[in-house]
Amino acid sequence: MTMTADGKRSTGTATSVAVAAVVVRAEDAEHVPLPHGGGFTLLTDGGPLGANRLALGPGAAGARPHFHSHSAELFHVLAGTVEFRLDGAVETVGAGGTVLVPPGLPHAFGATADGPAELLAVLGPAVERFEYFRTLGRVQHGLQSFDDLLPEQDRYDVHFVDRAR
Repeated sequence: MTMTADGKRSTGTATSVAVAAVVVRAEDAEHVPLPHGGGFTLLTDGGPLGANRLALGPGAAGARPHFHSHSAELFHVLAGTVEFRLDGAVETVGAGGTVLVPPGLPHAFGATADGPAELLAVLGPAVERFEYFRTLGRVQHGLQSFDDLLPEQDRYDVHFVDRAR
């Protein structure tokens, strides 16, 4: 017997994977600073969903063109305005807007030049990518080469469109 979202009991036969609840308090989340004044706040990693919060300075790129083979990615703009490139199309999304990118669709995004932006990014199913975000921080600070990420594209399910392996 299971509980439905509205608290009622269900005897349905739907298959589900039991996992423990994950609670991440703001003071416990790891922050990876980026040189434009923003950064990643790492929230959840692996399991059914992975999530991070990303703060971007005005005009800062959030991600270069890439796609995920196995995961969908949802972006919810928390503040400011974000420009998304979605398989060649450009969509400008303000605070409160949401973008869902299916597996295989090339995408990139960044804050518009008129101000900073914040967004929540959720990947499902998740891939353990905290080390990927740490590496991105080192790359953006000039401490590591972007080419170091190329052999790891399968591991993190982040496949760069404009860079060969």
